[in-house]
Amino acid sequence: MKFKTRLRVTFISIIALPLLLTSLSFVVIGIYLMNVQQGVGLQDIDYTMMTENVREFTSNTDEAYFILLEQARMDSRKLEDKQYLEHINSEVSRRSTYLIVRKEDELYYAGDEKAAQLIFDKLPRFGEEILAEETGYYYSDMEKYVKKIDFRFSDGSEGSVFVITRLNSLISKHLLIDMFIAIAVILIFTSIMLTQWIRKGVFIPIDELNVAMRKIKEGNFDYALQTDAKGEIGDLYRNYEDMRLRLKESEEEKQENEKRNKELISNISHDLKTPITAIKGYVEGIMDGVADTPEKMDKYIKTVYNKANDMDKLINELTVYSGIDNNRIPYNFHRINVADYFGDCVEEVGLDLESRNIKLNYSNLVEPDTIVIADPEQMKKVINNIINNSVKYMNKRNGQIDIRILDEVDSIRVEIEDNGKGIAQKDLQKIFDRFYRTDSSRNSAQGGSGIGLSIVKKIIEDHGGYIWATGKEDEGACIHFVLRKYIELQYSRNGGRYE
Repeated sequence: MKFKTRLRVTFISIIALPLLLTSLSFVVIGIYLMNVQQGVGLQDIDYTMMTENVREFTSNTDEAYFILLEQARMDSRKLEDKQYLEHINSEVSRRSTYLIVRKEDELYYAGDEKAAQLIFDKLPRFGEEILAEETGYYYSDMEKYVKKIDFRFSDGSEGSVFVITRLNSLISKHLLIDMFIAIAVILIFTSIMLTQWIRKGVFIPIDELNVAMRKIKEGNFDYALQTDAKGEIGDLYRNYEDMRLRLKESEEEKQENEKRNKELISNISHDLKTPITAIKGYVEGIMDGVADTPEKMDKYIKTVYNKANDMDKLINELTVYSGIDNNRIPYNFHRINVADYFGDCVEEVGLDLESRNIKLNYSNLVEPDTIVIADPEQMKKVINNIINNSVKYMNKRNGQIDIRILDEVDSIRVEIEDNGKGIAQKDLQKIFDRFYRTDSSRNSAQGGSGIGLSIVKKIIEDHGGYIWATGKEDEGACIHFVLRKYIELQYSRNGGRYE
């Protein structure tokens, strides 16, 4: 639930709930204090009586009493008329007063049948005297105030008219005390209920978020928060989860990079240490006079030169990779004709492969006008690195490298396949990792730094393509990469659009 909605509900509850419960308490307390069990039904309660005092009620009783008394003196036969009695009763009933008429020992008329049944047997007998005519009877057990008028019916029968008022409704003092207690209880209940509702809906989730943020601060990115809540709290939980997952991913990536950097330093140290050790050994041999003939001296110097070249190549590759990895080398993209570009590349590498007794086969299956967007220099690095890698691991006398250009509808696929020592299945997904070499001993006899294919992958991905490898051990390997074609839009005069 949104905070605005929660505030509206709280505001309405603070007003409506106490009013509703107070009204209900007023009714319940009133019914209880009016002794419903003594004959006053819920439908018979006149709630105006709860605020009037005894004097007002007795004056109403006296008023009805004097009217009936005067009527008895003037014409008592009128008191036999039930319509007249009903009229008088209707006038006083709204003030919790009703009439009873007794004929001999029988109930002749009752303004309230149910209440009359309870008090009828206790009413004073005909002719029973009282101290004064203004004084009435009070039944404390039933809290009834009664006044009596004796008369005779037209047939001579003894009759009495009773004006009865329910004094048990006059509860203003008790009502005020009980209502005060009830209102206090209602306000406490309302406060507790709203406090618990707000605590559960706002403060508990915020406390959970505080705990979660402390976990993040401590570097614990596995402390998850799940909720089905709507509104701002639900949004906070979901935003926390998004942040946590991103931070966790970033931390894992950071740890992976640190791990790779450690491996990088270790691998660089190893790959640099090998030629440096060899150079030192041969130089010491020269200094110690081990190369005591011109032939040995020439061999030692050439070896030192070759090792220095290996180091230079490694440093150059590291420089290139570092520049590409940090996006510091700008690409010069051009529209390149696939057939012309790869034809020139094959010519360049063909002579070198021929000198190494490696046969080169080339096939181009794309249309002559097929164009891609690429950096010619960087793509040349890709071709040379893949072919050099094939040459390094060629273990056959009749070596062979096949270059194929295939059409893939909206892209081209380049395949460079050799028949060398191949790649084990477990290494296929790793050969593009930097400094990864299939020989765990990192034997440098065959040359190579282990970053050539990682450079290739980076360049292809920066061109918007993707690369993968296939092959089997001792059967050769094949490197595949895909580049999107350049398709020039043609403007249609009829449709007024580019197609």
